[in-house]
Amino acid sequence: MTGIKTTGEKKLMLFSGRAHPDLAEAVARELGVELTPTKAFDFANGEIYVRFEESARGADCFLIQSHTRPINQWIMEQLIMLDALKRASARSVTVIVPFYGYARQDKKHRGREPISARLMADLLKTAGADRILTVDLHTDQIQGFFDGPVDHLFALPILADYVGAKVDRDKLTVVSPDAGRVRVADRWCDRLGAPLAIVHKRRDPDVANQVKVHEVVGDVKGRVCVLVDDMIDTAGTICAAADALFANGAEDVIVTATHGVLSGPAADRLKNSKVSEFILTDTLPTPAELDLDKITVLSMAPTIANAVREVFEDGSVTSLFEEAH
Repeated sequence: MTGIKTTGEKKLMLFSGRAHPDLAEAVARELGVELTPTKAFDFANGEIYVRFEESARGADCFLIQSHTRPINQWIMEQLIMLDALKRASARSVTVIVPFYGYARQDKKHRGREPISARLMADLLKTAGADRILTVDLHTDQIQGFFDGPVDHLFALPILADYVGAKVDRDKLTVVSPDAGRVRVADRWCDRLGAPLAIVHKRRDPDVANQVKVHEVVGDVKGRVCVLVDDMIDTAGTICAAADALFANGAEDVIVTATHGVLSGPAADRLKNSKVSEFILTDTLPTPAELDLDKITVLSMAPTIANAVREVFEDGSVTSLFEEAH
């Protein structure tokens, strides 16, 4: 006989950075595991130290970190944790990135610009990631930037079912806030059996987050409009789109977005908007100042936990979303 046989079973270990502990703990609860104890702190000069307090040798490791503010610190922490797992002889490392940082920089609009979303994928791969598990990428093509499996999860089933249970579907119109979201809005229409409208926006190329004109394509008069987007950052675009819908006779506007980035003036814009409800998921922590009645946060933890289970058991992540396409 040559070689040695082992009787060991596969072992799943869940690790979390410090960016969004609430989501990590919720995923752990759904999986019925505990987060692996981790020592992490910052040195006086801002450098990050990480050490795992249990052996990860031979384990299938899942490392969750959402890229929230301060975004560069949490990305760096995740890369350092990845390196630590690789050097700890983990059997495999799956990076769970509920919100993928730099996803908006996925192509060159003009000369001498970076493609930062590709750089992110290269950094994760170099640091030791075997697989990426993420939620609602800004564009699907980012999956191709990573040289390995990418499990792309969708918030659409959770968001759409919540809206569908709340609103009279006969009065519902799904609205894409720009041309880039039409395909996603189309999936909403299929799921809810609603017509589609589009807000066509013209941006100022020289001013970030600045939109010049909004035109509504489609019938929204007397309708309950659901604006669907992947993220709300400063909320300028989505609030201006909502204003355009009201100006065109919409009875009510509901906004849904997977990622509530909510930077800068977003809090004031959401508070002062005529939108009746903003529906987000918990891929990012919602700032304390946005504890408003009109903001609803739905949990992605069950979806992420189910995907982790499928990956660990060599099942099918796609099967979780067969209806969503």
